[in-house]
Amino acid sequence: MMRRRPNILWVVTTQWRASATGYAGDVNARTPCLAALAKEAVNYEQAVTPHPFGPFARAALLTGVLSPENGVRDYYDPLPVNARTVAHEMNERGYATGFFGKWHLARRDPAAALVGEAHARTIVPVEARGGFEFWEGFESGFLLNDPWLHGARLTEPVKFEGYQSDVVCRRAGEWLRAQTPNAKIQTPKMEAERPTAEGSKPKGAEAKPWFGVVSLEAPHPPYDAPAAGVAVRRPEEILLSANVPRGGEVEAKARRELAGYYAHIEATDRAIERLFAGLKAGGVWEETVVVFTSVHGDMHGAHGLFRKGWPHEEAVRVPLLVKSVGKSEGGRVKSERRREAVSLVDLSAATVACAEGGVFELRAPVGGAQISMPSVVALPHQCDRVWRGVRTAKRKLVLNADGSPWLFFDLESDPGEMRNIVGEAAWAEEIAELRNRNFGQD
Repeated sequence: MMRRRPNILWVVTTQWRASATGYAGDVNARTPCLAALAKEAVNYEQAVTPHPFGPFARAALLTGVLSPENGVRDYYDPLPVNARTVAHEMNERGYATGFFGKWHLARRDPAAALVGEAHARTIVPVEARGGFEFWEGFESGFLLNDPWLHGARLTEPVKFEGYQSDVVCRRAGEWLRAQTPNAKIQTPKMEAERPTAEGSKPKGAEAKPWFGVVSLEAPHPPYDAPAAGVAVRRPEEILLSANVPRGGEVEAKARRELAGYYAHIEATDRAIERLFAGLKAGGVWEETVVVFTSVHGDMHGAHGLFRKGWPHEEAVRVPLLVKSVGKSEGGRVKSERRREAVSLVDLSAATVACAEGGVFELRAPVGGAQISMPSVVALPHQCDRVWRGVRTAKRKLVLNADGSPWLFFDLESDPGEMRNIVGEAAWAEEIAELRNRNFGQD
């Protein structure tokens, strides 16, 4: 008998940097769910986002095409309605496809407020939902509590009380279990479900494998928002990295924000744990490839900087865990740590390859993983320039918009990027080689 093709689940967070997990050694981070996942997953320790800013990264993640070639050049650019995404590819391969949570790729008014209920209630038209057969989420709004959701089951935005990560994971879990044949537990009736809801599976219909994306806003600001009852630690208890300047407002702000940041990390880890528990109770955990990542990180005072868009590790490097299906020989799950630099832009291709019967695997691009910011986002604390660069497992080269070298770091000896060696003669040949291999002579 032919083995059923695996289900594939992406859990995509926002602003969760690679270092901010317990399994990565961060003593501030309480992430037991992710620690357990890491024990049965491939841990891509050097994974990077192609663009350390939300819409650009999301567009690249879904299309497998870098910005601006995917149509998203500016912060307010929507994903083009004719853009081909991983959902289209999976639909064509016989998968049921569902998206839940933060979209942040719809058309929005640059003059309107980014934060608040109005943005959270913005309707994402059906044709702008990236090809997902079932879609339920919100444009953005940064409401970490009491989110507004709309989509296939909810033609108008409906407010759901509770922590956003909990709400989205619960709603997603209901749909995922509804797609599963022979589930060991009865699927609960979906809240606010309509009898004719798009995406419901007719009784007796042949079940498809599913591809689901659970997109969570946390641990994005506001960092002082309540975090599902998780106690916020005192700022002075937070252990800072060495590249955060001490003794001034940068340190004070970093401590204040990180106290809330880690509370949201803990709360979201708990929400993800409940999502996973539903899959395990339903008997489909071992039939499901699970991917955990984030679209970008946050500087949190490193090098005196905050937020994202910057080419430094705190913004560019992201967590990436991939759990495969089944168990290895001997009944043990397979865990592995990979050190090569891989990019989230290749996640769509790996997903499609897995759906076609291959192994879910990301490989290091020849020459390194390309990173860039295609435009300046005119919001407080963000990066002040357009740049492009490349990151390998050992080095990082960043060029200005005119092609001139801006930053070069030897990550092997200087993981905190404390010393920019771009102008040092001893590195000139390697800089030229990296630049020419990835960007030509310009």
